[in-house]
Amino acid sequence: MRELKPNVYAVGAVDWDRRLFDELIPLPDGTSYNAYLIKGSEKTALLDTVDPTKADVLIDNLVRIGINRIDYVVAHHAEQDHSGSIPDVLMLYPDAKIVTNAKCKGMLIDLLNVADDKFITVEDGQTLSLGDKTLQFVYIPWVHWPETLGTYLQEDKIFFPCDFFGSHLATSSLFVDDEAVVYEAAKRYYAEIMMPFRTTVKKNLEKIKALEIEMIATSHGPIYDRPEFIIDAYKDWVGDEVKNEVVLPYVSMHDSTRKMVEHFADALIERGITVKQFKLSSTDIGKLAISLVDAATIVLGSPTVLTGAHPAAAYAAILANALRPKTRFASIIGSYGWGGRMVEQLTGMIPNLKVEVLEPVMAKGHPKDEDFVALDKLADQILAKHKELKVSK
Repeated sequence: MRELKPNVYAVGAVDWDRRLFDELIPLPDGTSYNAYLIKGSEKTALLDTVDPTKADVLIDNLVRIGINRIDYVVAHHAEQDHSGSIPDVLMLYPDAKIVTNAKCKGMLIDLLNVADDKFITVEDGQTLSLGDKTLQFVYIPWVHWPETLGTYLQEDKIFFPCDFFGSHLATSSLFVDDEAVVYEAAKRYYAEIMMPFRTTVKKNLEKIKALEIEMIATSHGPIYDRPEFIIDAYKDWVGDEVKNEVVLPYVSMHDSTRKMVEHFADALIERGITVKQFKLSSTDIGKLAISLVDAATIVLGSPTVLTGAHPAAAYAAILANALRPKTRFASIIGSYGWGGRMVEQLTGMIPNLKVEVLEPVMAKGHPKDEDFVALDKLADQILAKHKELKVSK
């Protein structure tokens, strides 16, 4: 429990040991579940709760600062890492009302079985007075669920955006104290969670421009006391500009595809193109997701398995399709034994990517001289396409 500004406290929990989120997303640096207490001269509000596994930490924080009454629990987002401890809070503070929008209310009733009469629903832009402090509610849908809500504390100029601008990062620092570390964690978070909703994230960035923000207190990771740092990063990530980069995820069983990938990577580098290469059998998918944020091109390397793509390559294609990066070009390289439909299969797995598919290079068995020549030609084509786009370095 620490104070952000007078009578505004961080009361959430740091989860140092968690290494997987949603049984899908790697957490190499743990995470935090941030909740905030605002004590007004007349009313007290708790903004979000914590993951149910850390409910005891939240309750202990509230008890230690002597909170005898909570009037409002503001639920920004129904996902359980923020809402899951609401029942515990209501047991301790039975008179508290849950403040949220109508869509989030319905989801919380479904997820937590909270009674209908425990809710106060608010509209976009509506305010709620705590006495000497005023909460202004801001609808920010699809960052990353449809019901997401933010709160702007008018007097202190703090914006509480829930998952928006977050980072999965367990740290003892209340505020950002190492921008390089937080930038990497926030970009990973954006890539894995926000990037599929890039268009609506961009609209929400425009929406909050009307707020005079001096601090951004997110639901995961340290607080931004220099908000332009993360706002400028998001503007870059959601923008349409791509970089002179090729993401090269691959898997190889008997070295044929590996040799093609290595030759191709060298060819790209010789042409001044940055390469982000990932061995799919052992890579951190979060790193792969980060690389997709800016890259102009993705080239997937795979051998043929029973006439189709290797499952690891298929997973990479499914992942890229789900994340919807702003990538402009795609291709496939790999090898086969007697035939198959790997190229058609993999290209069919990425309908969400608005890409031009460049001519794949498929070697029969071990790659031969003509296959390496074809890889060089693909590298030339990618360079020409990047020059046409005038991609940034």
